Amino acid sequence: MSQRAVVTAGTGGIGLETAKGLAERGFAVTVVGRDPGRGADAVAQIAAVATGPAPRFVAADLSSLTQVRALAARLRTEGSLSVLVNNVGAMSAERAHTLDGIETSFAVNHLSPYLLTELLIDALRAGAPSRIVNVTSAAIGVAKRNFDTVEPPGGYYGFHWYGRAKLANLAYTLHLAERLRGTGISVFAADPGGAATAMTNGTMTSPKIVSPPLRLLWPLVRRRFERSTAGTARTAARASIHAATDASLAEQTGLLIGPEARPVPAFRGATDPKTVENVLRLSRELAPMDAVI
Repeated sequence: MSQRAVVTAGTGGIGLETAKGLAERGFAVTVVGRDPGRGADAVAQIAAVATGPAPRFVAADLSSLTQVRALAARLRTEGSLSVLVNNVGAMSAERAHTLDGIETSFAVNHLSPYLLTELLIDALRAGAPSRIVNVTSAAIGVAKRNFDTVEPPGGYYGFHWYGRAKLANLAYTLHLAERLRGTGISVFAADPGGAATAMTNGTMTSPKIVSPPLRLLWPLVRRRFERSTAGTARTAARASIHAATDASLAEQTGLLIGPEARPVPAFRGATDPKTVENVLRLSRELAPMDAVI
């Protein structure tokens, strides 16, 4: 029986290239996304390179915790799972909230992969040796490390809040790796570096995404953004594919795989005990495991 892999936000950009890489290696790939039209196109592209079972698309809006729970319930009924790649990500210039009333960046970049992962641990345990790959970002470097509440005091600056949500998810990822050590489930973070994707093309052209001091340097900041997102999605997917499949990582866990597809030091702050404690507390409060669909 073929190994199953799930890639969220897998209908375009880095997620699609990750899904193609897994399909080339024989995995039965399920891609998750919001748009059935894009899903059909993605499935056709993945099928063209697949060496195993036919890929498929499952529709879900991962900004909705209700839909995340429904997705997990569906995936659990389909049996064991070998790879889960939480590739979903979102950044916006303006503050917004999901239908659950949660700030969108925190909901999409952290709570969604947190909840999906927790709800699929039994399926991953059944598929062991299995791997969880959570996609992170160097934007963590500008993150405010305040997790007392979902929305820290001060203004909303999309790039910084995106980095903060990714920091929360990285702290969870590294904690989860230790929690699951010895279970047959390996947990990795993957930093793709930069790539020209719909997210970066749509948001990284506006000075609103950075704090006022950086806006004063916007021409320089924008050039740096342009250089850092000049790569292709295929190149950026290497970290996730390596984390999900490379034999050299067998029986390892808790590593951050960098853009060159090799382990790199974890971003500072992700293992701070207070950060981890507050991230876990917020996650459990906002995305409880016992909520009904």
